[in-house]
Amino acid sequence: MKYVLEFDHVWKKFKKGEKLNSLRDAIPHLFKQDDKNIPLQDLEFWAVKDVSFNIEKGDVVGIMGANGAGKSTVLKLLSRIMIPNRGSMKINGRLSALIEVTAGFHPELTGRENVYLNATILGMRKKEIDNKFDEIVDFSGVKEFIDTPVKRYSSGMYSRLGFSVAAHMDPDILLIDEVLSVGDISFQAKCAQKIRDLLSCGATIVLVSHQLDMIQSLCKRVILLQNGEVTKDGPAELVIPHYQNIVFKKKEDDLRNKMKSMDGRVGVDTRSLVDIVHVDLKKNYGYREKINITLEYATRENEKIDHPIFNLDIVRADCVHCCSSRTDILGIKIDSIQGKGKVEIDLGENMLAPGIYMVKFSIWDKEMIHPYIIHNKEVIRVEIDGLSNHSDIVFLPEVKWKF
Repeated sequence: MKYVLEFDHVWKKFKKGEKLNSLRDAIPHLFKQDDKNIPLQDLEFWAVKDVSFNIEKGDVVGIMGANGAGKSTVLKLLSRIMIPNRGSMKINGRLSALIEVTAGFHPELTGRENVYLNATILGMRKKEIDNKFDEIVDFSGVKEFIDTPVKRYSSGMYSRLGFSVAAHMDPDILLIDEVLSVGDISFQAKCAQKIRDLLSCGATIVLVSHQLDMIQSLCKRVILLQNGEVTKDGPAELVIPHYQNIVFKKKEDDLRNKMKSMDGRVGVDTRSLVDIVHVDLKKNYGYREKINITLEYATRENEKIDHPIFNLDIVRADCVHCCSSRTDILGIKIDSIQGKGKVEIDLGENMLAPGIYMVKFSIWDKEMIHPYIIHNKEVIRVEIDGLSNHSDIVFLPEVKWKF
């Protein structure tokens, strides 16, 4: 047996707003004949389109893609939560799916009762549950409340117990969909260690996650999905940059669209007294690369503006204000501007983390009450080899360690 998972030309479609509310609705849907060559009806779309891959025993494979790429659908097909419209799948071995870790829990039952219920649903025998019960409870950290109805649990306790049950099934194949974010940092570390323990026992793992560090750490192979199709399949170090490029491009497009919608909404006086004629600014920067900007402006009708304040802001795509610089705070006094002028700005070496940023220029009156012009049309991308895009990091200072 060469492969433990085989996914052969699989197609799966959905209908927007489709909801199967009962077994009566689901059974006809299950046996409905379908074909990829039949035209899609109104509101239908292909979530997975002609996807094929094989996974060998002991492999750790990451599945990546932007939201809506089809990742979770592939995992639900593999776990047999749903069936494909076309194509076939083969699973050789005992499979456990950490997709919705508390799907088998009943809120009125205690934690103890739910351990037995959920483990049975996952395919464990009572004797096996008895032998592993204490280990499951200790791992989850809810021992003190194990005989309390789970409806009284916090969401973190609920998820930790669900993960613990599924992870102690000792599966041949483990499917994981973004569930390693449950609980606090110490529990996440326990989850990662449990995965490594399963790996050392020869388990096959398929991991869906947006956490690039985890994918890089655990997965040698990554499958990249886009619009329901496989666009890349290969070593993690080669596929991850393609994923980052998709994410960056989406953020850049979103930011540009947002900036367009903001045009003309800022300013007390509808008549702008200053035009930004030209901005000389690169579109891509690496780590510690010099950032120099040349800004050319012109006052309307050669009008004279006394004591203006020039301002520069850098804002990340998720609206985090990363840095700002104002001429008045720096002690730069400008008596007046009139007609055409040029400003050269030296930001020094780039220390921004990878991501998409808006560079915003504005010119204000001396009290910083009225903007003469707000120019927010410049977007830059920061890309750094070997570093992923962390949404919670702004700067990468040059840090020296000494022990």
